[in-house]
Amino acid sequence: MEALVAEKEEMTWHAACRVKDVPEDGGACVLLNGHQIAIYNFARRGEWYATDNECPHRRQMALSRGMIGSQGDEPKVACPFHKKTFSLRSGQCLNDDGYQIATFPVRITDGIVYIGV
Repeated sequence: MEALVAEKEEMTWHAACRVKDVPEDGGACVLLNGHQIAIYNFARRGEWYATDNECPHRRQMALSRGMIGSQGDEPKVACPFHKKTFSLRSGQCLNDDGYQIATFPVRITDGIVYIGV
């Protein structure tokens, strides 16, 4: 019997912005390949995250302007319009199982924020 092995996709890192372009404990939006990505500098935790900028609840491009915080140990962002909250790690909606957003890896090199796609 032949085993099936899924091919791992190559990740491409894109320079998104400068570290100083994203406010501490806040977010900013960048356009990568025609897709709006929200980048978060969670300075209180010393962590960076990236997600879709579109909130799937009402299809508004607003998550980069949402409030970030924690639910227990889970970092989250709340949509500024309707307060749907999403895990910054998994993208799962924390207060409504019907929604999820994409998340992207982030790395910082020489003052530049890179997003893995």
